Amino acid sequence: MEKDGNERSKSTVSSPHWTVPSVPIDSTKLGVNLEQIRQKTGNSGDIIIREFTIGSDEGLQAAIIYVDGIVNNTTINQFVMEVLMNVMLSSTQRTLNDLIQVITEKVVPIGGLKSLLKWDELYDALLLGQTILLIDGSNEALSIATSGGEVRSIDEPGTDNSIRGPREGFVESLATNISMVRRRIRNPNLWLESMTLGQVTHTRIGIMYINGIADEAIVDEAKRRLQKIKLDGILESGYIEKMIEDQNFTPFPTILATERPDTVAANLLEGKIAILVDGTPFILIIPAVFNQFFQITEDSYHRYDISIALRFLRIVMFIISMIGPSVYIAATTFHQEMIPTQLVISLVSQLEATPFTAFVEALLMEVIFEILREAGVRMPKSIGSAVSIVGALVIGQAAVQAGLVSAAMVIVVSLTAISSLATPVFSIAVSARLLRFVLMISAATFGFFGMILTLIMIIAHMCSLRSFGVPYMAPYTPVMHVKNNPFQALPIWMRHLVPKLMKRPTTEQVGDQDNA
Repeated sequence: MEKDGNERSKSTVSSPHWTVPSVPIDSTKLGVNLEQIRQKTGNSGDIIIREFTIGSDEGLQAAIIYVDGIVNNTTINQFVMEVLMNVMLSSTQRTLNDLIQVITEKVVPIGGLKSLLKWDELYDALLLGQTILLIDGSNEALSIATSGGEVRSIDEPGTDNSIRGPREGFVESLATNISMVRRRIRNPNLWLESMTLGQVTHTRIGIMYINGIADEAIVDEAKRRLQKIKLDGILESGYIEKMIEDQNFTPFPTILATERPDTVAANLLEGKIAILVDGTPFILIIPAVFNQFFQITEDSYHRYDISIALRFLRIVMFIISMIGPSVYIAATTFHQEMIPTQLVISLVSQLEATPFTAFVEALLMEVIFEILREAGVRMPKSIGSAVSIVGALVIGQAAVQAGLVSAAMVIVVSLTAISSLATPVFSIAVSARLLRFVLMISAATFGFFGMILTLIMIIAHMCSLRSFGVPYMAPYTPVMHVKNNPFQALPIWMRHLVPKLMKRPTTEQVGDQDNA
């Protein structure tokens, strides 16, 4: 496999001098340990330290530490503090193990009790929302699962909208996202492996796949690349995407990001691997091939003939969004003989009425449209309609009446913009937007010959790409049979062809063997 982003970024790795050393909690004095926690956390106001006495008679001096805002205060008050302050300890129950046994027996609703012996383990548990219990006379700490706090409720995804299908999308909570996938695949072979990345942020990562269907080599390769990430912070799945993709210098995405749980479940069933990152609703799917960016899970909910037509239409729209303006430039500048006579007369008359060439017109309109689109994404929703009206007037009627551009160019740019917006995945639509300008320059320089030469170079580059060892242009080159191929799609009751991208058999293949 090609060199990944981790190997290329070794020179940018920061020194982890601010990390917590993995040293044991050596002091048995409660005051010393609490003072060390206060110094390490800068005596921050959200680090709550509550000292109290365990037991009513001759109790133990103890303290709990938690981070305000990421814990469940009701659990702490009712099932931790109240029970510990009222628990009856005998003269022999003075160790942490005795206390764990007492809490386990009397505090049944609370789970996830764990003894901690090192400082790094203590801070990791504390910052994950767990409550830390320290007892005077013991150099061990006890973590109690009290994670909670406010999180965004499950809502319809903002980017992966559908007409038919589930209306729920991922949220920023890792636990919630995992549960949303598990509710769709109730199988013990749906495995989840967790790790923590980011030397400062300590972001939790989950690798989810179906054991027996996912290719073990790809799973191992994904874990190897993730473990090699040495970044200070992981704030979104995009950080990981850049570090683990096979090729960084390409406009095409080789990893799919989605907000839909049903999309993740469908890809897991096909042998793909999902990477979940705490703090973001976007889940990464690996490996991802070019054909996959034009499929949506909703295709499986419609009739197969309709789905085939819609997939084909999406590819056509992607091609239009990439070469639309360049075809107009090449035809009107170099190859007028290819245009019908009446139409070429109309186009030439329009171009003569404008002071710019077709290339300058197209470049001007495309830049204005990109500015309006970027403003539409960033601006507040309350003024969105106003900017849309102004944008329509600027790139439409006003520009034509001012003699800056021709009416035909407005139609070409509008069709290109609509085709770009209709592309289902944003990352592949951005690729077409970037390559559109390269093709416009080629068309303005050498006409259709320049366009064809540039397209050949783009296709050759796409054929050279890999996504975790899988050819990016599969199943077109190399030719292979896969499910959900837009040109080979079959009704769901006829899908017996095995995806050759995955070495492991699918559930459908296993079912066929059993029937045989």
